[in-house]
Amino acid sequence: MNNRHLPAVFRRLDAVYGSLREPIVTRMARKKRGPFRVLVGTVLSLRTKDATTAAASRRLFEYAATPREILATSREKISSLIYPVGFYRQKARQLHKICSILIEKHGGRVPATMEELLELPGVGRKTANLVLLKGFNTPAICVDTHVHRITNRWGYVSTPDPDRTELALREKLPGRYWYVINDYLVAYGQNICTPVSPKCSQCTIEKWCEQIGVYKKR
Repeated sequence: MNNRHLPAVFRRLDAVYGSLREPIVTRMARKKRGPFRVLVGTVLSLRTKDATTAAASRRLFEYAATPREILATSREKISSLIYPVGFYRQKARQLHKICSILIEKHGGRVPATMEELLELPGVGRKTANLVLLKGFNTPAICVDTHVHRITNRWGYVSTPDPDRTELALREKLPGRYWYVINDYLVAYGQNICTPVSPKCSQCTIEKWCEQIGVYKKR
C-alpha cells in the first residue's frame, strides 16, 4: 500500500467505522470534558477492556473529578473505585503521582506539550499523543498495538515497534489522516483486522493490503 491508495482506503474505513465499537477514550473525548479526563481514561485503559475502562472512569470521576480531588483520595479508595482494571493498584499509585505533579508544576492543569507530558509517571508516547490529539485537538499520531500491527500488515510501513511506527508515519502519512487513523484502526483492529486470524473476508480494503505476517485468516 502507498499514499495513492489512502483516499480510497480511508473513505472505506470511514464508511464502516460507524458500525464498529468506538474506542473508549474517543467516546470520552467526544463529551468534551477536557484533557484531564482523556489522560486518566488512557491510563486506566492500559491492558483493560473498553467496557471495564468506561465503568471505572465513571466511578472515579463521580467520586473525584479533578487532580486535587484525586490527590485528596486515598490510594486504597482509588483502587476500589477503578477495580477491576488491569494493574489497578499500580494505576492508583500512578494517578496520585501524576496529580501531584500537575498541581505542583502545572497549576493543576494537564500540560499541552509532548515533552511535559512524557515527564508524567508512566506516560509514554502513545498516551501523550492521545492527550494532545483528543484533549487539545493538536495534530498528533497515536500509535497503539492496532495502528502498529495494521500499518505494517498493509505494507505501508516496516517497523519493529509502535514508537518507530509513529516516527515513520509522521514522515509518510499526510496530515489530514492524523486525526482519524487511531480511531479507525483501533476499531478495525478490535473487530476485523484482529491480531490472529483476521477477518479478511469481511475487509473492505483487502485489495490494497499486502497481508504481511498473515498466515491464517477468515
